[in-house]
Amino acid sequence: MITRNYNISTRMSKLPNVGTTIFTVMSKLASDYGAINLSQGFPNFPVDEKLTTILKDISSDSVHQYMPMAGYPPLLEKIGRTVSESYGRTLDPNKELLITAGATQGIFTALQAFISKGQEVIILDPSYDCYEPAVILAGGKSIRIPLNPDFTPNWEVIEAAFTVNTAMIIVNNPHNPSGRILNNSDLEKLEAILDKYPDVILMSDEVYEYITFEEKHISANTRPKLKDKTIIISSFGKTFHITGWKIGYIVAPENLMIEIKKVHQFLVFCVNSVAQVALSTYLDEVNVNELGPFYQDKRDLFQNLMKESRFKLLPSEGSYFQVASFAAISIESDVEFAKRLVLEYGVATIPMSVFNADGRDDKLIRFCYAKDTETLTKAAIQLCKI
Repeated sequence: MITRNYNISTRMSKLPNVGTTIFTVMSKLASDYGAINLSQGFPNFPVDEKLTTILKDISSDSVHQYMPMAGYPPLLEKIGRTVSESYGRTLDPNKELLITAGATQGIFTALQAFISKGQEVIILDPSYDCYEPAVILAGGKSIRIPLNPDFTPNWEVIEAAFTVNTAMIIVNNPHNPSGRILNNSDLEKLEAILDKYPDVILMSDEVYEYITFEEKHISANTRPKLKDKTIIISSFGKTFHITGWKIGYIVAPENLMIEIKKVHQFLVFCVNSVAQVALSTYLDEVNVNELGPFYQDKRDLFQNLMKESRFKLLPSEGSYFQVASFAAISIESDVEFAKRLVLEYGVATIPMSVFNADGRDDKLIRFCYAKDTETLTKAAIQLCKI
């Protein structure tokens, strides 16, 4: 019998350019130096007591074994009801919905289902950092197109990036990290492009769908021209600030969902049973439309607290992120400036250049304002000292 000794360190990595994420770096810095953490996008306030009570009550029930692969049927039904109430779209819960182990798993699963070697996926920068690695692992090639400086799309540039090899375009609406939302004109231009490329799939990452303010985001669920070619990614973690539960869902037409489920069943098979049952009960007791005003109060508080600072705050139309320019403060790179904020002022943020394929540095940082009033106040006091 011949044995082979492999030196793992010399083998080809599938993700040679992927290292420790900036989120991990900044959170560790915050922890090491006792800084106020406005970097990573997770809330620091309690989960709704109704939900924790439900979780406690059902934990002694027989809800601890495998769920059906696609999801707990009552939860699927209630998601279908929520989508109908929110967007006027009627879904078949058994054919057009899938419970996922978080939005990231949903994104990865969909890309594995549809992207093959050599196919291209258009990604709009700055972009969530899980998109490109998932494309690469599927054998595809990401085509990174920068948004305008104000984080609006340049549809002429985007359309010019389409080729015969384009298989998918990913849009994130509301957008992380900028907090911008697409308007009706944007959706019409996207529809016009996809009319010219009918075989291209749209992935619409809408994990912050219920966290919008003066204007509501326009979901692909509401667009007749889009919904039959679109995979929509949603997140209970973001909606109900239970990010540690890692549970989300996909909405997609049956022909696409069939392929997504093929991958899903071998990737995770099914999702946490207790979380699914708890959320199914909770959906009868919560109004998702109350989330926008809840987070708008936090946005407005943070913006008011920062009025006396030297930062220039950019529009935040949705999500729970606030982008700010420090160009009037420093000529440092955004990474170095963000690190100095931790060391000298005790506040952790995220530099925006890390979301760009070319590392473009516009002297911008991102704050997460999904924090309690005390945390936001303490952070703003420090930031106003700069």
